Amino acid sequence: MPVEIPDAVRFDEDRVHGEYHPEHAQRFWRALLQMDRVFELFRAEFVGKVSPVHLFWGALDVAVTRFSGRPAPPHPGGAPNCGPHVMLEAYSHEVSSAGYWPGPDGEGVFYSYAYPEPDGYRHWSVVPRPAGYDEALGEFVLPYEAVRTASDPDAVLLEFLHSTYEAAAESGAWDRTLLER
Repeated sequence: MPVEIPDAVRFDEDRVHGEYHPEHAQRFWRALLQMDRVFELFRAEFVGKVSPVHLFWGALDVAVTRFSGRPAPPHPGGAPNCGPHVMLEAYSHEVSSAGYWPGPDGEGVFYSYAYPEPDGYRHWSVVPRPAGYDEALGEFVLPYEAVRTASDPDAVLLEFLHSTYEAAAESGAWDRTLLER
């Protein structure tokens, strides 16, 4: 059963989503390989608990998560077709998570969020342009196109990752000297 999407149809009963374009899948895979490489560089700078770079098959997003080391309040849940026990475990401790999501339209977005969201987080000034806080998604976003068309895509993506992590760590009073290289 697909998760994290509304109106999910069981895989074995889905007769609508059967179209496959190998060239699109190949381009997506190549983009994911480049993102993974940059996310691994970002991951390596953190000496605290950090997830591997991983792909969530539900929404098909690739992500990496840093943990503050402090427990978080119980997550309220709410991801479509995803049981609350999953969210409780995933967000048992404070996080700053970043990744790439191929939705909501076009080429997708790089994103970053903190749970629980610290006071002042959403008002933090992040870079590069056109990154900003998306109220509907409840996270910072940077259009994929802004990275793809940059003269140095790695630097642009790393700037976004560092800036949004700093927003979470500073507004959440993380012990950065203990957690960072």
